[in-house]
Amino acid sequence: MNDDLTIYTGKAAPDAAADRGWLLGHFKDPADPRHSEDVEIKWGVHPKGDERERWATAEKRTALLVLISGRFRLEFPGRTVVLAEQGDYVLWGRGVDHSWYAEEDAVVLTVRWPSIPGYRVDEPEDRDHALSPATSGGTGTPAGT
Repeated sequence: MNDDLTIYTGKAAPDAAADRGWLLGHFKDPADPRHSEDVEIKWGVHPKGDERERWATAEKRTALLVLISGRFRLEFPGRTVVLAEQGDYVLWGRGVDHSWYAEEDAVVLTVRWPSIPGYRVDEPEDRDHALSPATSGGTGTPAGT
């Protein structure tokens, strides 16, 4: 294999299942070509009624969420955004609190940057680093949506 060129192919659904939706980010092994400290990408599959356990607050990343299928609602302070047609998307910046709810079975692609270590939902509260409220996700993703 040429060290100057790394090519990785996969399928979003099975690859995402291996890391609770996340395809790329700091949480992948550094030897894995899907390791990135710059960006995180999630293939989120949400059954109807799935919702974030609590609001993400004090967010330190920018996020883009694109609807692949279904109907997905995002809540922001003072504003609700419903993604209803394939390709609808919403972008929010650092410091924007948010939550979400799957109004129908939905698949969404989330891109966040940067990929910040320490933002994991599955780590117990008593870890060496504090678990930020922004890390809670209804699906238990490494960094929520």
